[in-house]
Amino acid sequence: MIIKGRVHKFGDDVNTDDIISAKYLVSTNAEELGVHCMESIRPNFARCVKRGDIIVAGKNFGCGSSREHAPLAIKGCGIKAVIAESFAGIFFRNAINIGLPFLEIKHINEISEGDYLEIDLSNGIIKNLNNNDVYHSQSFPEFLQDIIKQGGLMNYIMKQRKVRCIR
Repeated sequence: MIIKGRVHKFGDDVNTDDIISAKYLVSTNAEELGVHCMESIRPNFARCVKRGDIIVAGKNFGCGSSREHAPLAIKGCGIKAVIAESFAGIFFRNAINIGLPFLEIKHINEISEGDYLEIDLSNGIIKNLNNNDVYHSQSFPEFLQDIIKQGGLMNYIMKQRKVRCIR
């Protein structure tokens, strides 16, 4: 599974309130949440994102409350993956649940805003296409890739059990 996109760079300790402000938690629609993604720390962020772009951040990305709205907002604004030096545990879990791929790497400081990356989830390889630097992460297990391809854990489970969700 290959993802290519432009980098939007953030620092350490980006919390769930930074990702999506509590005043927008009245919706669980990813696209509605995506319009407001990161607006408290970068007001024009959602308007600058092109479908397929990638967030690169420092340590402890997604810390704070356990709201699933945070990865939903990221996915809803068009981001295809998040790379960080480390993630808060609850964000890690919520990202899987909604089908947002994430990778941990060191040397985050070597990647710049606007760089263009190619991520190979199967092999855990991230290539910076601007300077040909290569970074290694843990590969994304095949079952997690399947969850991503299905758009999240619930869709994956429904397909495995061949049931439909009634909404």
